[in-house]
Amino acid sequence: MRNALNSALIAQGEKRDFCFLTGDLGFMALEPLRQALGERFLNMGIAEQNMVSVAAGLARSGMRPWVYSIAPFCYARPFEQIRNDVCLHNLPVRLVGNGGGYGYGVQGPSHHAIEDCGVMASLQNMQVFAPAFLSDIDALVGLLAKNFSPAYMRLGRDEAPSGADRPDYSPVRKLAEGRTGVVVAFGSIAGTVWSALSAMPEEARPSVWCCCELPIKPTFVPEELLKDIANNPYLLVVEEHVQTGGFGSALAVFLMERAIHPQRFVHRYAKGYISGLYGSQQFHRKECGLDSGSLLDVISKLQEHHE
Repeated sequence: MRNALNSALIAQGEKRDFCFLTGDLGFMALEPLRQALGERFLNMGIAEQNMVSVAAGLARSGMRPWVYSIAPFCYARPFEQIRNDVCLHNLPVRLVGNGGGYGYGVQGPSHHAIEDCGVMASLQNMQVFAPAFLSDIDALVGLLAKNFSPAYMRLGRDEAPSGADRPDYSPVRKLAEGRTGVVVAFGSIAGTVWSALSAMPEEARPSVWCCCELPIKPTFVPEELLKDIANNPYLLVVEEHVQTGGFGSALAVFLMERAIHPQRFVHRYAKGYISGLYGSQQFHRKECGLDSGSLLDVISKLQEHHE
C-alpha cells in the first residue's frame, strides 16, 4: 500500500499547506513525493519523538503535516509526543504506520505493530484508519486531507481474492453474501478472510464484512450488519491485533450498548509470540489461528455446532 499512498500524496502536494515528514525511510519508494514537494519533504532522521513534535509545531502554524514511518516507530516510540503535543491540542497531524500487525515478519517484535490501533484509539481526539485494499488509499487520503483532527493510518497489504471487485471505501462494508453466520474482519486481513471463503457457495458460507475505522461510530455501522449479527448463529471477529483494546473488544461493547447479543461470539486475534520464535507474517498468523486454513477450520466447527 506504500506505493499507492505515495501516488495519492503527490496529488495532495499542490496544496501549499501540505508537508511530509519521514523518519529516514522511503528509499526506492518516496523519491517521486520528495521531488514533488521539494522543501516540504522533510527527512527528520531516526528521531521519531522530535519528528512528531516538529509536525505538531507545523500543524499549529497552519500546515497540514503527514508523518510516515514503520508502524511501531510511528506510534510507540513517540507516544508521549503524540499524546501531549498532537492529541491534547487536537492538531491535524496524520500519522502513517507501514507494516501493521506482523507485517515486518522476521525483523521481530521490535518491528511489529500488534497493539497500535488500540493504543492510538485510546487517545483523545485520535481517529484510526486501517485500509483493507489498495483502492481505499485514495479515498482515505482525500478524507484525511479535509479532517482537522489527529489521525493514524495503519498500512498493510491488499489481500483480496484475485480478480475480485473491491467495493468503494466505507468504514464498514459487506464483502460477500452468506447465510450461515457473520464474519467481521478489521483492516487488511479482511482480504484473507474474503479469499478463504470466496470459493464456498453462498448458502454454505457466512457473510463477510470488513471494518476500517476506530473508534466505532453509530453513524457508520449499517443497520444491515446489526440485523445480520442478531439473526445468525455466530459472529466471528478477525483482526491482526491483540485482544485488549482492539476491534473485537470495541465491537463487543458497541453491540452490548445496543442490546444486540450474538448467539455466539468468537474472536481470533494476534496472540503475541506463542512459541517464542520469530518468522514471517504468515508464520505468526498461523500460530495465532489467523491464516486461511485455521479460519476455515473454526468456521467449519461453528457451523457443525449449529446444524
